[in-house]
Amino acid sequence: MGETPLSRERILDAAEDVLRSYGPGKANVVDVAQALGVSHGSVYRHFASKAALRDAVLRSWLQRISVPLQTIADACSTPPTLRLRQWLVALRDAKRARLADDPALFATYSVLAGEAREVIDEHVAQLRAQLAQIIAAGTASGDFHRADPGATAAALFDATLRFHHPAMARHWSGRDENTAFETLVGLLLHGLQAETRDG
Repeated sequence: MGETPLSRERILDAAEDVLRSYGPGKANVVDVAQALGVSHGSVYRHFASKAALRDAVLRSWLQRISVPLQTIADACSTPPTLRLRQWLVALRDAKRARLADDPALFATYSVLAGEAREVIDEHVAQLRAQLAQIIAAGTASGDFHRADPGATAAALFDATLRFHHPAMARHWSGRDENTAFETLVGLLLHGLQAETRDG
């Protein structure tokens, strides 16, 4: 019986296992190849360099966060105000869950993120686009005041950074963190809706 073909998915799974076990210093092509029991040339056929492999691992991890958020953004039957709240809560909860479930891997991904600005910029752009989608829907329905969806999305994303940026993870277990989050989200939603009522 022949061996299972080496796919990008198998390589990425193995790379994550290596990262989990040994940290970012050991996520190179040779280490991943050894974990898979193949030659490093087999891995190089899928990823041209260590940087390409690490970027792909990080991108895969970030997609596990962004894909469920896109589902929320696409939920046209949900009122935009509720959809926006659900999106902000889901982003915060996704980051918290990853920290709680596997702190070492979370820390490792934070290191990778610091080395891969292009991948992070793509991820942030994707998340802001999802927010802009919700804002545009709310503007069209009359739930939100008329404003530029892209600029509003960027402002919302930046305003909530404390609750989802890995650099702020040390604050997430604070006693008043949930109250602070709910207060901020309430203020943001009120701000989006206020001009509709006043105008």
